[in-house]
Amino acid sequence: MDRSQLHRMLRSFLREDIGHGDLSSESLFTRGEEGSARLVARDPLVAAGAGAVAAEVFRLQNAEIQVSGAVEDGSLVSPGESLLTVSGPVVDLLKAERVALNLLQRLCGIASLTARFVEKTKLYPARITDTRKTTPGLRMLEKYAVRAGGGYNHRFNLSDGVLVKDNHIAACGSLTRAVEILREAIPHTIRIEVETDTLDQVRECLDCAVDIIMLDNMDLESMAQAVALINGRALIEASGGVNLETVAAIAATGVDIISVGALTHSAKSCDIGMDWQL
Repeated sequence: MDRSQLHRMLRSFLREDIGHGDLSSESLFTRGEEGSARLVARDPLVAAGAGAVAAEVFRLQNAEIQVSGAVEDGSLVSPGESLLTVSGPVVDLLKAERVALNLLQRLCGIASLTARFVEKTKLYPARITDTRKTTPGLRMLEKYAVRAGGGYNHRFNLSDGVLVKDNHIAACGSLTRAVEILREAIPHTIRIEVETDTLDQVRECLDCAVDIIMLDNMDLESMAQAVALINGRALIEASGGVNLETVAAIAATGVDIISVGALTHSAKSCDIGMDWQL
């Protein structure tokens, strides 16, 4: 992650949550009072962001806060286990608590769901990747969590690569015309990916010698036919409606990449609490 961008994000999240001050904590405690707490898993989970994100929230709130025991990203964590320990001024620990927990719960949820998809496809070479279906403002963090869960990243944004989708084709008039225009416009170092939903479009992609062919919302029989048709002449990505019940069968067709929007748009946040050390 870009550390400077991360810190800008975290500072804005803290400003949003604290506003003009913490009426509760600042009324109850003096600046000199110290304390310690653990961030503890209530669910079984795959860790993501304990040291890289949650710890930074506390440090940015007050550089005097000490953090220790951060669980390594990708680690399996059982209920009752600690992901991070923080010590320092009580007021600042409490001010940072909600932002740190919100982010850690979200990232661990994404990593945990990603790990389940990766486990389902472990017998096949297909990569599990995310999409751009992320929470606005949290894309960098959410894609980081996908990596922690054993997945891979697709495009970070629209400038990262060429992906010709159905509306591009409709606006250009044809798939072939869209590819022709792109070849004149983009550097030779950039690969071209095209979204298809029929075998005829797959054949047209092969005629155009595109680099990556996306099989969008195809049934398993059509997908297997497309893989045989392509026969190694392009990378193959499967996308659309992928879930934990279908992903293994999709991987078994021989595709190279399986992109799963659910990794980020449907992951359930994990239950993590901050337990005070008495």
